[in-house]
Amino acid sequence: MRRIVTNTFMTLDGIIQAPGGPEEDRTGGFELGGWSFNYWDDVMGQVMGEGMSQPYDLLLGRKTYEIFAAHWPFLENDPTADQFNACRKYVATQTLKDATWQNTTLLNGDTVEQVKALKSGEGADLQVHGSCDFIQTLLRHNLIDEMNIWIFPLVIGHGKKLFADGTVPSNLKLTKHTVSGTGVIITTYVPDGEVKPGSFALDEPNELEKKRREGIS
Repeated sequence: MRRIVTNTFMTLDGIIQAPGGPEEDRTGGFELGGWSFNYWDDVMGQVMGEGMSQPYDLLLGRKTYEIFAAHWPFLENDPTADQFNACRKYVATQTLKDATWQNTTLLNGDTVEQVKALKSGEGADLQVHGSCDFIQTLLRHNLIDEMNIWIFPLVIGHGKKLFADGTVPSNLKLTKHTVSGTGVIITTYVPDGEVKPGSFALDEPNELEKKRREGIS
């Protein structure tokens, strides 16, 4: 069984759209692309390197794939580029017909079933980078085994969110965390069962509480 591991840059208000540059994704009139750039430091580079030190394949949405395919193959003397170029890439897409990047397989049928089939096989972890639209599909179908969420100390106010409406409710367990010198909180979470609600309310509601509840019913 293979694991799906997501790697996501996120603002404090949950935005994950276009962290790497203005031209990554302007959907919805988004004009603040590249918001992660000025926070990068050696601590973040070390954590990223550790996360990529074990064998992996890439599992990407179509938009992130196109960004990567126009970038990484053209870098020289770059360890990350060498890894990305050499590994197997799987792309969830209903529109892309041809893949120009070496070692790429298009998942252009029933994407959910194809991803499940990948997970059920033997092999390296499937790393998801970016892919903010595709990651919603993975969340809705409980297909993620580990989430690396890099929380940047800024608020943007609009844009695509990691946990959008329709995300399946679930508990998450924090297994690792690091703080960069620029204030980025680098966290690792794994699924930890269903949400189990409780209540701090009085066992027997008083008249004020009853009235309050009636007002919001």
